[in-house]
Amino acid sequence: MDQLFIFAGNHPVLSAAWAAIVVMIIVTTIRIQMSPIKQISTQELTFLVNREDGLVVDIRTEKEFKTSRIIDSKNLVKEKVTNNDFATLENYKDKPIIIVCTAGITASSVASQLLKAGFTKVSLLKGGMNSWVNAGLPLVKK
Repeated sequence: MDQLFIFAGNHPVLSAAWAAIVVMIIVTTIRIQMSPIKQISTQELTFLVNREDGLVVDIRTEKEFKTSRIIDSKNLVKEKVTNNDFATLENYKDKPIIIVCTAGITASSVASQLLKAGFTKVSLLKGGMNSWVNAGLPLVKK
């Protein structure tokens, strides 16, 4: 323990950076746990679609969507998201909606917009389409 204090005293910038990273990890973990938008696995997505009549909403580009997509998913283009035009999803306001992007990074902003628009059960696919493909799950391809 004494060596840790000596190291911190000799390398204040490195120690401050390490402490900042630890704090950011803790804050991010708490925010994810407290968020009404949950990140779900591929198995949980399948469960929500099959048992609770959930809808997969793919927010990738139309070209990517047409190339390969999850069965029965709907494409929501960027223009509609920007304009908060969720009319095509109105029938699913009280049903599970799972947002899917390429890697699971950009879906959170769309999920937040859906939540603000009154959709009650919004989730994200953890890892996006990459996790779906890596799990070897079925896709519709054209």
